[in-house]
Amino acid sequence: MFMRRRRPLARAAMVGGAAYYAGKRVQEGREDDAYRDARLDELESQQGQQAAPQGGGGMSSGSIEQLKQLGELHEQGVLTDAEFEVQKQKVLQGL
Repeated sequence: MFMRRRRPLARAAMVGGAAYYAGKRVQEGREDDAYRDARLDELESQQGQQAAPQGGGGMSSGSIEQLKQLGELHEQGVLTDAEFEVQKQKVLQGL
């Protein structure tokens, strides 16, 4: 009688363990998918932010102010021609 009871318990333990492992793998897959989706959304939003100022064709008022300040510093002799060009390119590229 002891042997009869032992087999169903062992079988139930194996089935339960396999179900637990399968459920755990499914959950890990869902977490991976959620992480991948979040990264894609983040990258798409970054690309959208970078494309928006260029697509408008105009410059922001902050960029215009920076260029004016650079021009004034260049005229005053604080910036050399090379430094002025480097800083101007950074402002124009949005860095």
